[in-house]
Amino acid sequence: MEYVTLANGLKMPILGYGVYQVTKDECERCVLDAISVGYRSLDTAQSYFNEEEVGSAIKKSGVPREEFFLTSKVWLEHYGYEACKASVLKSMEKLQTDYLDLMLLHQPFGDAYGAYRALEDLYEEGKLKAIGISNYYVDRMVEFANFNRIRPMINQVEVHPYNQQIVAKEWMDKYNVQIEAWAPFGEGRGGLFENEVLKEIGEKYGKTTAQVMLRWHIQRGVVVIPKSTHKERMEENFNVFDFTLDGEEMEKIKALDKAESSFFSHQDPAMVEWFVNMVEERKKQHDSSKEKKSW
Repeated sequence: MEYVTLANGLKMPILGYGVYQVTKDECERCVLDAISVGYRSLDTAQSYFNEEEVGSAIKKSGVPREEFFLTSKVWLEHYGYEACKASVLKSMEKLQTDYLDLMLLHQPFGDAYGAYRALEDLYEEGKLKAIGISNYYVDRMVEFANFNRIRPMINQVEVHPYNQQIVAKEWMDKYNVQIEAWAPFGEGRGGLFENEVLKEIGEKYGKTTAQVMLRWHIQRGVVVIPKSTHKERMEENFNVFDFTLDGEEMEKIKALDKAESSFFSHQDPAMVEWFVNMVEERKKQHDSSKEKKSW
């Protein structure tokens, strides 16, 4: 395993296992499979609704807690100081741990400053080993890095060969904010797994296009957390430390950059409204559930 060193000196595996879109029914089994393959960095979130299953898998694995690098993320309805602090402690309870290695703010909306102050305090209390942000575009990242007591140590954003975040990474490097990729394969959109450049490079090394993409990320210093529900794919994704792309190959992949999201834009007002409506809908569901319990 290769590691990156965060701004506070904490070492983080450059390759981890992510559980986004892994169902509650499958999650415990998947995480146990990932652990058996060798993964020790695990990435979940409040909005994935599978923190309990991740915690259960860690406990059942028999691997000591200190060998794991465990990440979760605060969702929007828990923004603001008090709500964020309570939600982090709840996440720790679900994950069956008395500390988290990394906690991120999941989206750049709402009372993010109040929420981040809670992360800062929990960090100083030792309950969080590192803190950061997710989905912050470069201008918001620079703002956040300058107007908080503790600079974010991570910014988890969409990164893959079709959206390489070249300028954003330059700014993150300037502020010593580690870039981390969600969707390191772009979920295969735009035919990424069948891309001829990636296939040609893969054939040279006897590797798949997925392995080539992960190796490309790692050589750029980008933390990656690929997700799979199949153990053989987990093994494939883990087997990327026995070859190195040369400079020409790195440049060929760099030329694939479209410098645009394969998913959505956080700067699209309609998308911002979508997030607002989702938070409102969840609040209604929560209030309705509380009302039923009171009966």
